[in-house]
Amino acid sequence: MQGVGIIGWIVIGIAAGFVAEKVMKRDHGLLTNLLVGVVGALLGGFIANNLLHLNFAGWIGSFIVATIGAILLLFLLGLMKKRG
Repeated sequence: MQGVGIIGWIVIGIAAGFVAEKVMKRDHGLLTNLLVGVVGALLGGFIANNLLHLNFAGWIGSFIVATIGAILLLFLLGLMKKRG
């Protein structure tokens, strides 16, 4: 998440985690939404930059990438939970 700062990471992380939680029909708390959103942002950023060669900057681009990454993270965690 380029150009948004640490407060931006937190705000975008919470928002992305919240949206991913609703899309995946899960029920988490604020801290979990933050963690899912920030980890999702890292995952989404890695995929966007390294695999798709896309560069998203600013609040909106960061939010989109973080939300997609958070949804993917929750999906993968759901798959692992079913196996275990």
